[in-house]
Amino acid sequence: MSKPLIYILSDSVGETAELVVKAALSQFDDGPFEIQRIPYVEDRGTINETIAQAREYNAMIGFTLVIPEFREYLLKRAEEYNLECIDIMGPMMEAMQRYLKTDPRLEPGLVHKLDEDYFKRVEAIEFAVKYDDGRDSRGITKADIVLIGVSRTSKTPLSQYLAHKRLKVANVPIVPEVDPPEELFKVAPSKCIGLKISPEKLNDIRKERLKSLGLGEEASYANIDRIEQEIEHFNAVVERIGCQVIDVSHKAVEETANVIVNKMRENPS
Repeated sequence: MSKPLIYILSDSVGETAELVVKAALSQFDDGPFEIQRIPYVEDRGTINETIAQAREYNAMIGFTLVIPEFREYLLKRAEEYNLECIDIMGPMMEAMQRYLKTDPRLEPGLVHKLDEDYFKRVEAIEFAVKYDDGRDSRGITKADIVLIGVSRTSKTPLSQYLAHKRLKVANVPIVPEVDPPEELFKVAPSKCIGLKISPEKLNDIRKERLKSLGLGEEASYANIDRIEQEIEHFNAVVERIGCQVIDVSHKAVEETANVIVNKMRENPS
């Protein structure tokens, strides 16, 4: 073969090993090279086939195999035929095992499971931002959870908190002067959560909000009669939907989120 060949063996997809190999190769200017990835190595037969090909083309081998038996076997076979063979992850795992004083899981592909978890979380956070405060009612049908409530019932922070648990959450404000989106009455009631709050507690919260904005407490936003009107309208909406209701009057966001997660587990859509 005219250009250097490097085989990459992995019991997962082999991306980690390829990135390391390419990073090392970037330090050399000896011309083109070829990388051939051999993923999902699950038996000695695949190792033997790779050894035979590496001998034929005088290739180098780099590998990330978490099963000690396969690592040892590959290194032994490569040594028999004087092939350059590099264990990319083994020494690091062994050092961590000594340092942490605990055994590794020895489960192939865990890094990709972690990546998948990360991207699901990011996707859920972006979803919560996009469909916050009823901005786009189309999010209601796409969401895992739909939060509804009057203003200042922690809909937005709850949406973000639940998003970090990889749940796609849309939230919709309930206001007497605005008809709720029709999508609310088309999705499964089990997906909807009404956030209930006592008039007195809401009054206190809204007064503090007005103060923070430099506004007077006399605004209708913090008027108890107005608040009771909003809550009455909210009750009518949740009754029409037939959804579950959580009283958030004296709950922290974390407490409410845990209640919601538990309810969703009990009643999956």
